[in-house]
Amino acid sequence: MMKVTQASTPAVQPQGCTNLKLRQLMRRVAQHYDAEVGKSGLKGTQYSLLSHVVLLGPIRPVDLAAQMKVTASTLSRNLQPLVAAGWLEVTAGDDARSRLVLATTAGREKRVEAQRRWETAQLQINAVLGPANVLALHALIDDALQRLSGADGTTADAE
Repeated sequence: MMKVTQASTPAVQPQGCTNLKLRQLMRRVAQHYDAEVGKSGLKGTQYSLLSHVVLLGPIRPVDLAAQMKVTASTLSRNLQPLVAAGWLEVTAGDDARSRLVLATTAGREKRVEAQRRWETAQLQINAVLGPANVLALHALIDDALQRLSGADGTTADAE
């Protein structure tokens, strides 16, 4: 008969709020990317949305929301400024009730400009944190997302 033992408790227990620490890191990283990508006239979230549409479009809003792991209302709210700027267009779909989101020529050009800024921001983060730390951070985040996915009955990436 096998003897089952409980896992030993680590000598040092985590202190502080993990949620707070992650939000602090996310705000700081977002500020960094927004400062650089902002030079193109886009916020980081707008660059991400524009990139998804350029790569996946024309695409139905429901499919775009699923790909980006955001709610339909979040997507709708985030589309508005890009449509108003003339970078994205929402057109009729295959039937009277469906719509498609696509990038305009100006939107594709804006993405190229913003992508250069994003690459600069990424290189700066890699330099400041160090490539090994960035790789370790990515691995830790991926592992945490997998472990937390569905743990509380919600989708880990839903916004």
